[in-house]
Amino acid sequence: MTSAQAVPEEDEESGTSAPRPQSLMLSFLGLYVLKGGGAVYSGSVIDVFSRVGVSEDAVRSTLARMVKRDLLARHRGGRRMYFALTERSYAVLRDGHERVWREGAVNRAWDGSWTWVGFSLPEAWRSRRHELRSRLEWAGFGPLHNGLWIAPGRVDVSAVIDGLDLDDCVSVLCGRTAEPTEAGQLVRRAFDTEGIAARYRVFLDRWDHPDPLPEAVDDLARQLLLHTDWLRSVRSDPRLPAEQLPAEWPAIRAEQVFRTLSARFDAPARRLVDEVLETIPVNAAR
Repeated sequence: MTSAQAVPEEDEESGTSAPRPQSLMLSFLGLYVLKGGGAVYSGSVIDVFSRVGVSEDAVRSTLARMVKRDLLARHRGGRRMYFALTERSYAVLRDGHERVWREGAVNRAWDGSWTWVGFSLPEAWRSRRHELRSRLEWAGFGPLHNGLWIAPGRVDVSAVIDGLDLDDCVSVLCGRTAEPTEAGQLVRRAFDTEGIAARYRVFLDRWDHPDPLPEAVDDLARQLLLHTDWLRSVRSDPRLPAEQLPAEWPAIRAEQVFRTLSARFDAPARRLVDEVLETIPVNAAR
């Protein structure tokens, strides 16, 4: 897997829907398992997820589904079942961490260049076409024309298409616009800026308050929901050049809110996790 690996397809969600258990699970794993490693006891995962209203049956079903999709691996410790990250889930979670903490939601360093990807796939390759489009979207591309996608800046497309066996079907170019085409025209044609902005406004409506989500049982629940909502917002954001966006672009305020709240919830959430989470080293699991 590569850093361009998209969040698994099953987690496609609209900005207004409640987060699915797998989305919450990925947030949980990224926050509390990615750095420490090891295998997590299923019972303690059930305990954590009860705080955000996810039933035991839903947790067990999600864990089983993620094992089937090579996102988790089962390990037995005595009579208990534990779950550890796989190579695939490490790639997905590291990519999400990079998107949230390193890249940010606003692109203020655009050099004026674009990456262009053209492709033509046989009709029988429908599943690979869908996977390619999903990966391109996650990597910041938008469809300019049928079979022609663009992204601001220089993107390593070889990493995006790695493993799809499409090298002979894809053409990649990097360059700048020339008259009469302007950057703003490309942004308007290839990207749904209104839809992107709307998702950030949904995030702000929920979280931009002195006491956000007062109905949540504790700060661990708030932290899981916050990170799930935020990743859902940024995963559909191609990080368009700031100079091509409105001055009051909602991602700017939304990112400030996310970072402030994440820092506020971090210490109390980790104390709760330390109390309930049971892990064992993977090499000690049987």
